[in-house]
Amino acid sequence: MHVHSKLIKSLQLIMVLCMVSSCSSEPEHQTIIVEIKDMKFVPEDLTINRGDTIIWVNKDMMAHDVTEENSKTWTSGPIAPSATWKTVPDTDAAYYCSIHTVMKGKIRVE
Repeated sequence: MHVHSKLIKSLQLIMVLCMVSSCSSEPEHQTIIVEIKDMKFVPEDLTINRGDTIIWVNKDMMAHDVTEENSKTWTSGPIAPSATWKTVPDTDAAYYCSIHTVMKGKIRVE
């Protein structure tokens, strides 16, 4: 019996440690792709989780950029055709292409 109760206590401890570890683990972060094509960001509006990465892929025949619209706190600089740029936003943001100002998008961070 004594060995049996030690085994049960060990298993209970393992279960508690597993539960604590899974409760405190951070969620997996995702990578979201935004295509730049036909003078648009596709998709234009995104809702992401804090820590997710957004990658813009320029599929147009000309350079574009991705610039935070309100205070210009971040910008990709020119993204050449077939090139990419990525960031991990931590706040909501409206953005646009400063080269072609009709191109706009929004990011919501949850």
